[in-house]
Amino acid sequence: MVAVSTVIGYGILLVVHTAMAAIVTRFFRIRLTTNWGAALYAAILIPMLLVASTMLLSGPFGIGTAAADRTTALIVVIGIPLTLGITIDLLWMPHPDEVELPDTT
Repeated sequence: MVAVSTVIGYGILLVVHTAMAAIVTRFFRIRLTTNWGAALYAAILIPMLLVASTMLLSGPFGIGTAAADRTTALIVVIGIPLTLGITIDLLWMPHPDEVELPDTT
């Protein structure tokens, strides 16, 4: 039986990682001029960032220590947030070229 604190911890990591993946994907789409560059960075660097953040957040707080299956934990903590974050940025947010920025003086 999984503890309630483990489920809440996974939920918090899911929300935080989804936000991180969406923000980093947006950053890559704005900064890089090629489509392939942003896709490569999103496929390689975002999972590395999520793994580092998982180790940083789950270690001190003990999130996931009661979970029995590591594969499920990886899917919930890295796979789903990565997919949701990229999907939110690509489908929900406007394209970076369509956003009007204020004039700087």
